[in-house]
Amino acid sequence: MEYTIVLEVAEEGGFTARCLELPAAISEGDTKDEAIEKIKEAIELVLEVTEEQARILGEITKIEVASA
Repeated sequence: MEYTIVLEVAEEGGFTARCLELPAAISEGDTKDEAIEKIKEAIELVLEVTEEQARILGEITKIEVASA
């Protein structure tokens, strides 16, 4: 699955990365490549936690939504 990320130059140096589809997925790195690798890890973690929480809360169903 593809996700949209935003890379920004951090004021203190390095880069911050955030995922537009998963606002909880935020990371940073000293280089663009490092920030991209770390945001991938953050996205995986958010998805894992979200799935775990869904199992606890009730039935899990996947749906498809067409993009505009």
